Amino acid sequence: MQCGEPVEQVALRPGMTVGELVSALGRAGAYNGGALARAAGVYEAMLRDDQVVKFMGLAGAMVPAGMGRIVSDLIDRGHVDVLVSTGANLTHDIIEALGCRHYHGSSCCSDVELRQEEINRIYDVFLPNNAFVQFEEFMQGVFSDLSPGAPLTIRDLLATLGRALPSGILASAARNEVPVYCPALADSMIGLQYWLFSQTHRITVDAFLDMQPLLSTCFDAQKAGALLIGGGVPKNFILQSMLMTPRGFDYAVQLTGDRPDLGGLSGATLDEARSWGKITEAASAVTVYGDATITFPLLVAAVMERIDV
Repeated sequence: MQCGEPVEQVALRPGMTVGELVSALGRAGAYNGGALARAAGVYEAMLRDDQVVKFMGLAGAMVPAGMGRIVSDLIDRGHVDVLVSTGANLTHDIIEALGCRHYHGSSCCSDVELRQEEINRIYDVFLPNNAFVQFEEFMQGVFSDLSPGAPLTIRDLLATLGRALPSGILASAARNEVPVYCPALADSMIGLQYWLFSQTHRITVDAFLDMQPLLSTCFDAQKAGALLIGGGVPKNFILQSMLMTPRGFDYAVQLTGDRPDLGGLSGATLDEARSWGKITEAASAVTVYGDATITFPLLVAAVMERIDV
């Protein structure tokens, strides 16, 4: 068996840019540093291809960790055509847009004391309960402005929320007419607020109505690419959307901290998705294993240097 290119030792220097660092990791080529460099190449090609409909999947507690602005900036730059998110990320996006903040905390603390002080913990991020008071007031106000009648899609509901917000992911999506899908919306504080409102009002949200516009997008796409942050429902909802069409995704980048050998979707390799036809046989696809709060900003910053400079 022949050897490939030699590993080049990474040389760091003061003032080195993120793009230069990722390129150096590519010349080293080993482990997930090398995978990150290859992912940057795939993501750059996906963004440069004018025929590609660009999907983004957003799972994990990315907004509480400070990653939400990256997503909204990508939407504003035209780098996202379809967003699929967990309800939790959208809940925290709304909370931030309302002026409430997440705070630096600690994973080494007394959760009983936090409960007594009405502080919620997301690993080492703290969120006071009073943020949910403002969240509830906002949500109930938006729901009250909805007119009873034909069932709403989740996509339309999220667009309505985005138009009522001054900033954030949903606001950017509404402003740029980027559809946001959240197939597991009931599994979030948004879902709980909808249930609360529905006890005294008759507004119907039908999750299945989202399938028509999503599949129309897939059938109309000449090519498709996906940037998957984490896994879960957003990853599957995006990848399965191509199963009804004669094609699969042509580009795919997955950033995950989950292992493939446990059989869970969040750790499943993109090669496995080829067996289903979700990704084409010839697709450019890379999985980067690691903390997405590290790999996501590095990936985006490196590719922004190549595209915008």
